Amino acid sequence: MISKRIIPCLDVKDGQVVKGINFVSLQHAGSAVELAGRYYNEGADEIVFLDITASIEKRKTLLELVKEVAKEIRIPFTVGGGISELNDIELLLRSGADKVSLNSSIVNNPSLITDAARRFGSQAIVAAIDVKNINDKKKVFINGGKIETELEGLSWCKKVNELGAGEILLTSMDHDGTKNGYDLDFLNQVTESVTIPVIASGGAGEEKHFLDVFRIGIDACLAASLFHYKELAITDLKQYLHSNGIAVRL
Repeated sequence: MISKRIIPCLDVKDGQVVKGINFVSLQHAGSAVELAGRYYNEGADEIVFLDITASIEKRKTLLELVKEVAKEIRIPFTVGGGISELNDIELLLRSGADKVSLNSSIVNNPSLITDAARRFGSQAIVAAIDVKNINDKKKVFINGGKIETELEGLSWCKKVNELGAGEILLTSMDHDGTKNGYDLDFLNQVTESVTIPVIASGGAGEEKHFLDVFRIGIDACLAASLFHYKELAITDLKQYLHSNGIAVRL
């Protein structure tokens, strides 16, 4: 049985980790390097590093910081933010990333998924999708949740699957930072519609939220503030999941 993954997320702005609610009201949460090292020692399965203002500011991801984080950990490391071409991906992979997270760039240029998968392998390409309820529809947003697109969430998930993405990082903007639980209904729709792993993001507030989402077939759970502020330890979470029949790496 394939183990379910617990993935802390480092949302980075100006070189520091931040966390907000519904993608706004950002608060400082610590050093990216220190937090990555802490999560590695606590038993995280992967780390996701998102330079959340790189696309808005039209600049590249902070390469030196990526290198520093990569030195601290020995688990899969995904990096996103400001990636718009194959050379960006190559630089990040050479700097210590194992995977890249593509969001705004693939909405603007869907063929980047296919080109990147062919060159680096699908396993290195994560399609990050941010969705928000607009008039009873799940609309896709880009540029750190600032710009609404014409894309509908489920259709876009199916499309990135077809184009060659290795997995989907799906964030509910409505649930983000609320600690009220993941968007189970929509996540269930997505898992039933795609053939690649899905990472749930947005809304984790307690142990049961992780259990609920794993039971509908999600492959991994991403969380941020819950771990940053030590409201829940990864070791305790994994023991809870294990005791409830979920396969995790202890």
